[in-house]
Amino acid sequence: MPETPDEENRLPPGQYIPRGRPVVHYGRVPSFRPATWRLQIFGATASGEQHFLSWDEFGELPRSTVLADVHCVTKFSIMGTEWSGVPAGAFLAAVPPAEGVRHVMIWAEYGYSANVRMADFDRDSTVFATELDGKPLTPERGFPVRVVVPHLYAWKSVKWVRAIEYLTEDRRGFWEDRGYHNVADPWREQRYSYQEDPGEGPP
Repeated sequence: MPETPDEENRLPPGQYIPRGRPVVHYGRVPSFRPATWRLQIFGATASGEQHFLSWDEFGELPRSTVLADVHCVTKFSIMGTEWSGVPAGAFLAAVPPAEGVRHVMIWAEYGYSANVRMADFDRDSTVFATELDGKPLTPERGFPVRVVVPHLYAWKSVKWVRAIEYLTEDRRGFWEDRGYHNVADPWREQRYSYQEDPGEGPP
């Protein structure tokens, strides 16, 4: 069997391993009210309708666990994290997108959002996590639900998720609209929008 790469070889360019596990987020931490919480799936769905999942219905979806390194655009990386929750593929199966959907916008509390390509969303490693390292997420780390897209910079791993929007045309999310790279591949150091090559972002 091949050996697992050591942490140094798993670090993308420009990243470092900090002491501890820093927490970075924008704005205040929202409150969770399970009785009224809903996850909305809308946009270009195959049925043309929007769908809502209650907290109990969300809990009935298939679950998976992903072991992944997380890379923040501020240049620290947290290695070997274990995320458990609902794989992105479960939503695609439950509420299929229409033909022509190539991007997904993930929405959070307070209108925060991040866009990802469908090719990045529809991966076994993309998970809507409720647990980190076998314990429920803490509020500052995204409780009750945080999407984890570990092969992209961590601002794409939206905390406090409330909706999934299927897009037939790409659209920039919150940080992308404020100068961050539309794709966010840490191995290519795609940090800022001025680095985008033609075709990597919407016009």
